[in-house]
Amino acid sequence: MLHNFKIKLSMKKVLLSAVALVAFTFANAQEESKGFGFSKGNVIVEGNLMLNSTNDKNTEVKTNNFEFNPKVGYFLSDKFAVGVELGIGSFKEKTAGTETDKSSNFDAGVFGRYYFLDLGQRFKTYAEAGLGMTSGKAGLADAKYSGFNAGASLGINYFVSESFAINFGLTDILSYNSTKWDGAKNVSEFNANVNVFDNFFTTAKFGLTYKF
Repeated sequence: MLHNFKIKLSMKKVLLSAVALVAFTFANAQEESKGFGFSKGNVIVEGNLMLNSTNDKNTEVKTNNFEFNPKVGYFLSDKFAVGVELGIGSFKEKTAGTETDKSSNFDAGVFGRYYFLDLGQRFKTYAEAGLGMTSGKAGLADAKYSGFNAGASLGINYFVSESFAINFGLTDILSYNSTKWDGAKNVSEFNANVNVFDNFFTTAKFGLTYKF
C-alpha cells in the first residue's frame, strides 16, 4: 500500500514538472514571438521632452527650461527609418522676482535612423543623423535669429509593449550649428563629443515612441 502511494506521488511530481516545463516553454516562445522591434512599413510617432528648473536661494535666481521634440518616421526596412521632426523650446530666468533673461526657439528638420544593436528582446539601440533649420528670439529685447544645424546622436528604445516604447535620446556625437542674428554676421560652431562613453546620460532626453 505504501509502495503504491510512493509511486503515485512520484508520478504526480513528474506530471507537475512536465506541466511546468511546457508552460515555461510556451511563455518563452510567446515572449520571443512578440513584435518587440520594427518591420518595413512601420510608422513611429515619437516625442522627447526635457524640463529643467533651478532655484538658487543664495542669489535669488530662478530658471525654467523647456524643450519638446516630436518626430514622425517611416521604416524603409526593419533597421532603417526616415522622417521629419519639430523642436520647440523656451528659457526664462528671474532674479529676485524680476525677469532678467528669456529665449524661445522653433526648429524643423529631417532625420535618418539606423537600429544597429538589440540588447535582448526589448532594448533597441540606434544611431541617428539629422538636418534642420532653426529660428527664435533671445534676451529681454527679443533679438531675432535664424540658422542651420546638423548632427549625429545615439538613442535607445525600451519596449514596454508591442506598440509602446520608452525612448532615451542620449548625447550628441557630432553637431554643427550656423546662426545669424539680425544685423550681424554668421556664427558657426562644430562639436565632436569624443568622450561620449563618459556622459551618455548627462544630456539624456526621455520620451515615448508609438509604433503602428
